[in-house]
Amino acid sequence: MTFTIPPLNTFTIKDIENFTGIKAHTIRIWEQRFQLFSARRKDTNHRIYDGEDLKTLLRIAYLYHHGIRISRIAALSDEEQNKLSLQLAAEGSSAGLQVNELIAATLDYDYFRFERVFYSQVLHLGFEHCITKIIYPFLEKIGVLWLTGNVIPAQEHFCSNIIRTKIMTAIDGQQMNQQATAHYLLFLPEGEFHEIPLLYAQYLLKKSGKLVTSFGANVPLADLEAFAPARPVTHIYTHLLTNVTQQVMNRFAATLSQQFPGIKILLSGPQSWQLTMPLPANVFVIKSLEELQAFS
Repeated sequence: MTFTIPPLNTFTIKDIENFTGIKAHTIRIWEQRFQLFSARRKDTNHRIYDGEDLKTLLRIAYLYHHGIRISRIAALSDEEQNKLSLQLAAEGSSAGLQVNELIAATLDYDYFRFERVFYSQVLHLGFEHCITKIIYPFLEKIGVLWLTGNVIPAQEHFCSNIIRTKIMTAIDGQQMNQQATAHYLLFLPEGEFHEIPLLYAQYLLKKSGKLVTSFGANVPLADLEAFAPARPVTHIYTHLLTNVTQQVMNRFAATLSQQFPGIKILLSGPQSWQLTMPLPANVFVIKSLEELQAFS
């Protein structure tokens, strides 16, 4: 059976609810009362939304979940909403100066400046705290910049590739425990390309003495089926960032459980937190790096 993360083309109001964490009834009220957006209608008269609608609603949800009243959001122009989103993102960063330095280097495609900031923080905090205290907040802020139209894909690829290279170097620096009883198979499903969290999980697992094999991003489930019988696997781990609907996430968990009944399936990332069905006995939701390291 094939699982592919669907492309972001059109969405129902239920999809929007899952993506934003805001009830469909509330979205309808906002649409009618504040004219924040105007959904198109299908022949069945059901609301449908496109990628730009999703981007707008994610920005509104970002402000709303940070305590901004919807009446205030509605009174702001798109430019003012963007400015406030960036302000909130800056205030939320405990290492704002270094994060902003990385942002500036990204916007200017300044590789050497990015490297200087990264290495200075590794020396100051250590590699792991640099990733969790600097790089993760930086990536979160990059996400806000995308929501507000201040970052283009080329800039995101630029910084992501630098970070990927640093983590891969750290992975190579750890000795693999060939005698480990726990063998973790890491992958991202088709349509998921956000590899940095997966790479960092690989680093932590390898460092903690686990045997780790990673297939990387955009992997068909059939590839896992071919590997598992050849090399006994005890755990399969994936991390999902790309927006998917609750229904898709539930189906994904059920599919993995059925295809690998004797293996522990570990699902991580914000999309896994929306699972609503009773989890199969071999499926576990991992909500932190500490949980992953402690899992057995």
